[in-house]
Amino acid sequence: MLVIPSIDVEKGRSRIVFWPGVSTGTGAPSDRPDRIAEYFVGLGAPLIHIVDFDGARNGAPVNVDVIGAIASRVATPLQLAGGLDSPEAIRVAFAAGATRVVTTLAVADDPALLRGCLEVAGDWLAVGLDARADRLAAFRWHRSAPPTLAGLLSELAGRGVRRFVLGHATGDAEVAEIAAIARTVDADLLVAGGVTDLAGVRRVRDSGAAGIILGEALLSGAIDYQTAREAAA
Repeated sequence: MLVIPSIDVEKGRSRIVFWPGVSTGTGAPSDRPDRIAEYFVGLGAPLIHIVDFDGARNGAPVNVDVIGAIASRVATPLQLAGGLDSPEAIRVAFAAGATRVVTTLAVADDPALLRGCLEVAGDWLAVGLDARADRLAAFRWHRSAPPTLAGLLSELAGRGVRRFVLGHATGDAEVAEIAAIARTVDADLLVAGGVTDLAGVRRVRDSGAAGIILGEALLSGAIDYQTAREAAA
């Protein structure tokens, strides 16, 4: 299972200051996303996940300079989320240096819009959603009844989506459902949010997920990256 570092970006900076040498008092803290990305790539990160908080609020990418700075510093795929619910926004993300994009349920619930986004991003498009049943049901669906997680992922995979980012999918019920979905849906399942220790990493690994996205747990030092990779193997 891949262990994917995540950087939340707001106003050009990481929302969490990262200091890899805090336990020994070496080095210096940084809130520069490009330097944080470079650090994890140096440890072997296969992908960097970036959340554009300003973009999510504005409905279009905002921190494009940050994406460009990271892309110029590391030769590693960059997966961007936040404000990417249209083909035009996805084109902006790719032009900035992103190589993968994450859309939201707004796209998943609009077949024509999803088709347009897939025409631009193809296999590099992921759909992000909260895996908790109550949150999924609370979305304002343009259909008579809300779908189940398994039914929705199967439907979207049938339309060409090859990657899903599942938030808050670490509870007992969610982990069990992901394990069942992983056996039947032809797509990569990436779990994001809710993991704060190595036991959680192992639980996600055992579910059959293709990857786990770790943000605050890594940047705060709660989980060591190399140790997390060992737990995910």
